[in-house]
Amino acid sequence: MSERIDRLSGEDVLVEVRDLKVHFPIKRGVLFDRTVGHVKAVDGVDLRITRGQTYGLVGESGCGKSTLGRALLQLTPPTSGEVSFDGVELTTLAPNKLRTMRRRMQMIFQDPMSSLDPRQNVESILTEGLQAHGIGGDRNSRRKIISETLDQVGLPRWALSRYPHEFSGGQRQRIGIARALVLGPELIVADEPVSALDVSIQAQVVNLLDELQDNLGLTYLVIAHDLAVVRHISDTVGVMYLGALVEEAPSDRLYTEPLHPYTRALMSAVPVPDPDVEDRRERILIAGDLPSPANPPSGCRFHTRCPWAQPTRCADERPELRDIGGSRVACHWAEQIASGELRRHKVSVEITRPAGEGEDPSVVSAPTEPGSFV
Repeated sequence: MSERIDRLSGEDVLVEVRDLKVHFPIKRGVLFDRTVGHVKAVDGVDLRITRGQTYGLVGESGCGKSTLGRALLQLTPPTSGEVSFDGVELTTLAPNKLRTMRRRMQMIFQDPMSSLDPRQNVESILTEGLQAHGIGGDRNSRRKIISETLDQVGLPRWALSRYPHEFSGGQRQRIGIARALVLGPELIVADEPVSALDVSIQAQVVNLLDELQDNLGLTYLVIAHDLAVVRHISDTVGVMYLGALVEEAPSDRLYTEPLHPYTRALMSAVPVPDPDVEDRRERILIAGDLPSPANPPSGCRFHTRCPWAQPTRCADERPELRDIGGSRVACHWAEQIASGELRRHKVSVEITRPAGEGEDPSVVSAPTEPGSFV
């Protein structure tokens, strides 16, 4: 960790996360609740976000991406770890100081309809944050700020008197972006900002986020499933699996030279518009489902589905993120996989039951069909 801090000491780091964990207790009982286990939604994440850049976070559903974004803003209290914003430690900040700090950190939520109050018009939605933070002396001053923000996100002034249900999905997402912008933040966490929108509207919103970053110097943490969107908008991309980062690299490098087996499988799923290239390129299908975060596998968490898993180390020793040629990779055998020294093999699917389900956690192995890992 100290080597990485020294290496990046010349950068203007806005956000630094160190060994962040978010565990949710599993409660059982009729009269008295008792804790029988924990869901390890985020389990030991380290990352840095440089001021003015975009950090993309990808991974399959249930890997902890959204929980990490919410924990970064302290919307979900971390179980342990540190979150530093512009040199200020957020996890130990007093509630009144954290409230003031939140003006500099805002979030764009995944579903614009459910994140907007249907009983408030747009002016009321955008004014609420200004009033809470004491921005603008009177209604006219606040309306001026709101009108300028609407212009920035491409919405007309008449939208102020309308309600969320009167807008399209893309327009509602622009309202959500305006709500984040109106306080003048430095960091915006965008949780699946375009996943609920049509493809044509997705492009408009992504281009809007790019334009706002250029004009206002914003820093983004973009959480998404769409790998093409993440590549377009991100400077650095982190890949999460079962609550932990497995690879982090500059965007172009990650997409052209993925090193972690899980990242290689994700990249092989991105369609290529050239049919000749699409027919010839390598495809890697991951066997089985995501293990339960309530009872994650020992050692490397991907070893139960990894077609390169080895008898030694993978099941016993959890790999640390380490620098390999400009990328940070959590894999014991990344160099051997990249060189071709290790080749893929069949994977036996392990069905892991969460701790507390039945008498004892158990693992049931089921061999995959031949060729299912290719």
